[in-house]
Amino acid sequence: MPREIYLDVETQRLSYEVPGGWANIRAFGLAVAVTWDDAHYFRTWFEPDARRLIAELETFDRIITFNGERFDFSVLSGYGPVGKLYVKSLDLHSDLKRKLSRRVPFEALVRATLGQSKSGSGEEAVRWWRAGEVERVIAYCRRDVELLREVVRFARERGYVRVSPDRIVHVSW
Repeated sequence: MPREIYLDVETQRLSYEVPGGWANIRAFGLAVAVTWDDAHYFRTWFEPDARRLIAELETFDRIITFNGERFDFSVLSGYGPVGKLYVKSLDLHSDLKRKLSRRVPFEALVRATLGQSKSGSGEEAVRWWRAGEVERVIAYCRRDVELLREVVRFARERGYVRVSPDRIVHVSW
């Protein structure tokens, strides 16, 4: 069984606040990252930990994210080389987009597959971070990692996920 780690990242800034916007995700700045793996369970990482986080991710066989290839890895690229992460990536968003030829929001996937919901949005997390509500950002990020794990568990047990109440997608995650 490959060693797997789940990852989610929250940022300090939003796209309209950095030169180049979405073309410059590396400038968003790491606020909080949360990982989960079998050996360590949940771990929280902050900006000073970014290089260590990248090195830690490189030790795993598979890095499971939702939109990690476009977003999370790009944020981390502001702190060091992340090229090795892409070959280890299982990005649920990318896989679903390939299968459906359209984007599927994480909230829609979670609602349709698990009947649950996220505890906020990335934009709210930036506001909480700026307001000094660090524990709230950590809880939000951790919840996203929990939901990511549950979606993958569901998919592995049943061989599919739901992207809407009436649409299933067969996956082999």
